[in-house]
Amino acid sequence: EGKEMYGNTLMAVTIDFTKMIKWIPTFIDGTIVTVVLALMTVILGCILGLLAILMKRSHIKVLNAISTAYTQVIRGTPMLLQLYIWLYGFPMIGISIPSIPMLGSIYGSREFLTAVVALAINSGAYICELLRGGLDSIDKGQMEAGRSLGFSNLETMRYIIVPQAIRVVLPGLCNEFIMMIKESSIVSVVGVFDIMYTSNIVKASTYSVFEPLIIIAIIYFALTSVLTTIMSLIERKLKVYA
Repeated sequence: EGKEMYGNTLMAVTIDFTKMIKWIPTFIDGTIVTVVLALMTVILGCILGLLAILMKRSHIKVLNAISTAYTQVIRGTPMLLQLYIWLYGFPMIGISIPSIPMLGSIYGSREFLTAVVALAINSGAYICELLRGGLDSIDKGQMEAGRSLGFSNLETMRYIIVPQAIRVVLPGLCNEFIMMIKESSIVSVVGVFDIMYTSNIVKASTYSVFEPLIIIAIIYFALTSVLTTIMSLIERKLKVYA
């Protein structure tokens, strides 16, 4: 009797992807938002990570302490918690990311911009560690060579050390972008329209749960596969010119 009931339940579940055809534009829009969000996050994260590593390498102890605390706190707490703090916690004490209507209802919304800031700060802490590894791989004699040419410590870092370090860590930065494509899906829980959030829209309109999730999984897989291929090509180019 139990097997018969289980069989009837399976028969009652129907998979119909034809209902998803008219929602293709929605999936495409969500995919674009996800890519833009990840790209903005990594670009801002690179800037923050570079500032953090320069502060960590500074002889000023206060800057060093701030950078160390930043990386430890961010790397030691969940990204979702950080997003909640930025979106719901900080506004309670008067710190809030304002909306920018001129950017549109999606990209200019407070939720989207707050997500960019929260995720960029998170990404910056990890990129800081990537850059640290890249800087450590550069021969220390190059700093002395830069100083002998009349450059200051900052100028030597800017014109000699950092460009070489970026070349070393570029594969890691590409990997960070790929990871952020997937990790950014958490913004859907706070109402940001991305590829993951489209499942809620489609589910509410079609009462289909399985089909939109499968389509979203395929989109994520396609995005990460293409980016992984591009990253492999970049690594080969770097090896050729090394």
